[in-house]
This record gives sequence, C-alpha cells and structure tokens, in this order.
Amino acid sequence: MTSPATPRSPDEIASDLARLGVRTGDALMVHASLRKLGPVRGGARGVIEALDAAVGSDGTLLMILGAVVEHEWVNEHPEEERAALLEAVSPYDPLASPVLPEVGYLAEAFRTHPGTVVTDNPSGRFAARGRTADALFRDAPWDDYYGPDSPLHRLCDAGGRVLRMGANPDTTTVLHYAEYLADVPGKRRVRRHYRVRGANGSETRSVECLDDEHGIVDWPPEGSPPVAWPDDDYFAVILQAYLGEGRGARGIVGGADAQLLDAADIVAYGARWMSEHLRPSR
Repeated sequence: MTSPATPRSPDEIASDLARLGVRTGDALMVHASLRKLGPVRGGARGVIEALDAAVGSDGTLLMILGAVVEHEWVNEHPEEERAALLEAVSPYDPLASPVLPEVGYLAEAFRTHPGTVVTDNPSGRFAARGRTADALFRDAPWDDYYGPDSPLHRLCDAGGRVLRMGANPDTTTVLHYAEYLADVPGKRRVRRHYRVRGANGSETRSVECLDDEHGIVDWPPEGSPPVAWPDDDYFAVILQAYLGEGRGARGIVGGADAQLLDAADIVAYGARWMSEHLRPSR
C-alpha cells in the first residue's frame, strides 16, 4: 500500500516558485491543478498563500474564473427567442456565482479569498488580487472581454507572465488575446444574452465576442490528416510548439510540472502561429 504524500508547506511551494523564476513584484496569470500540485498544508488557501508570498506585496495575481450561469441554456436558442425566455429565469449574480467546475477549485478559493477583486462579466469573469488588480480591471470592455483593453491586454502591457502548474495543455487563456491580433479572415463571432443582477435590480444584457468556445475558425484545417494535428485544440498545439522552441521556463512546483511564460511573448507567438495555420488553404 502506497503511503500518502507528506503535505508541502506554503513556504516550500513559494520556494519552488522562486526556483522556477517567479519574482517579487511579478504580475502573474495563474492556471493550476490542485491534484497535480499534490497535498499542500492549508489546501487551496495554502496555495494562494504561497502565490501571495512569491510575488510579494508589490505583485499581482490574476485568474480566469468563468461563471456558473443557470440560464446558459437560453443561448442555445435562436436570438429572437431569448428575450422572452430570459424573463422567466433567475438572474446571474456576479458576486455569488461560483466558477466553472472545469476551471478548478483553486479558482473558486481564489474568488472568495479576502482582498480578491472580481469582474462581473458572465462570459469572461476574472479575479485578481495585489497592487495592480484594480488597474487590470478598470473600464475593461464588456464585449470582446479578451481583446484590446481587456485584462489580458493589460497583463501583456505590464510585462506580466503566465504561470502554469499542472494545467491542461489547452489552458493558456492569454492566447485568446492572440486571437484578436491574428491576421485570420472570417473569424467566428458569437452573441450571448444574460439576465444579470446589478445594484438597481436585474436587466438583460448581451455579450459579443470572438467565439471562445468553439474557436475562431474550424479546427483542424479541412483535409488535414489526423496525425498532422494530434490535439483537438489549437491552443495546446501552440503551447507545445512554443515550449518546443525553448521559450519559457520549466520546473516542478509541488508535484506538478510547471511553466513560466512571458505573456506578451506567447501572445505574439500565438498570433503569428494563428496567422499562418488558421488561414484558409490556398
């Protein structure tokens, strides 16, 4: 029978992060799997404590949350039917709605951690804590929430980095900003509708953006042999190519394989890759 692993302390996780290259004052977008990290004293709260310690009081932490919206099914209906359907649903509450389950429990613990600031967009909800959290979110766009002037754009402009700890290969949210920069014709767009609770009651609001659920174009390219693109998500292909060129830092944090990436660099790389590989074949 295998003995359970001894929990790591938050200080030990912070030391692992420092060895990976995380510095005091960093602005970090974090993607992590608690299961891959292994046991940490304090659980998710202990991991947040370690992240706080790693970037220090001058640093900033950013996470994507998404939101559980009970009436998301409304957006499966034709647009002309949605207004009537939304009249009968419970409104989305930006302050109370939990994160999407696939984003992970660490993000939910981060959302509810004292001092964390949360945006209200049901499609692109972020959370941040630290010195520049308010600046990342100030006047952020409601539509195209991953595009220009979004928290992702501002992270890049601030010299921020992306920390991946045991995250799935297709989980590098900053690449959604690259989709806006890529020279790809016919990018797919979507419009979603929500009933949203605000300070003055609930209202129906629409969100328009590039299609961040199915991709900005069909993938893999039509006619490609299956072995040409072994992954279903082009974000994973981009990450593999990026790391394969020796970009970014790699190491171990807790029990997880970890990568530390320059946000602006992987966005520029991703935009070039998309411009080459997502264009229609000639």
